[in-house]
Amino acid sequence: MDSLNRMATELVDEAIDFADELTIDVHALSGDAAVLDFGVAVPGAVEAGMLLAEIQTAGLATVQTTMDTVGSAPLTHVELSTDHPALALLCSQKGGWEVATDDFEGLGSGPARALVGEEDVFQRIGYREDADFAVLAIESDELPDEAIAGQIAERTGVPETAVFMPTFATASVTGSVVAAARAAELAVYRLAELGFDPAEVLSANARAPMAPVAADEASAMARTTDALAYGGEVHLTVDEDFDRFDEVASIAGAEYGRPLEGVFDDADWDFGELPVELFGPAQVTVDVVGGDTHVVGETREDVLVESFGL
Repeated sequence: MDSLNRMATELVDEAIDFADELTIDVHALSGDAAVLDFGVAVPGAVEAGMLLAEIQTAGLATVQTTMDTVGSAPLTHVELSTDHPALALLCSQKGGWEVATDDFEGLGSGPARALVGEEDVFQRIGYREDADFAVLAIESDELPDEAIAGQIAERTGVPETAVFMPTFATASVTGSVVAAARAAELAVYRLAELGFDPAEVLSANARAPMAPVAADEASAMARTTDALAYGGEVHLTVDEDFDRFDEVASIAGAEYGRPLEGVFDDADWDFGELPVELFGPAQVTVDVVGGDTHVVGETREDVLVESFGL
């Protein structure tokens, strides 16, 4: 298997080649790092969001859309499946790099994180890579500049000419798609945090509704989290049993049952003050090979209807 960054770069090349069709803009910075605007100055798009979710998972996941209802409203749902959950979801897709300067703030996800390998999850999985390219998807309502490109190049050990930064705002069509594609990642990460070996997760399949685009970043963050916490459905196949599967779904959180914008407001938007159990999918089925099938949590259309303003 090629490196995660090499595989993601091939998808970035595809995005650049079909930028007009995907309604994205491509900008070369002075150091020749590439910024791909997936949903900041442009509104974003469903196809762009699906491709970006593939980039974030380094091409190790299949992403597609379906239609289903929330309440009585037909809404787009995003499905993701992978047979490489530890690499695709934790070593690549997970948002774990705080990208910041005095003039910029964003959250980085994607395989460039594996070139740094400082997050605990990389130690648990025992994975780190060297590559000639670095792909870091950045969630921000601003486009990154040369200072950010230089920071990424320095930390990953690649030249600025090999840095690719697909960027999107949470409050964009792309942002809603990319968020909905994270249900499986939340489940696998929660399992890892509970002490389960992520290498024992053999496959992950998930879906969640695409939240209507909110008017601002804060409301969009709450809405897209609601889409996962109250609408995310995940099926995992694992190789070993575990006595804490019942803690994976968001129903384990004490604040469960109301739209999360109010919960976030109560915590002054300090996510470090919130229980980690909130950040999980609504319902999870865990099939243990040769063993039991565990079903935990439930979807809550009533909360989604309120959150989405349906």
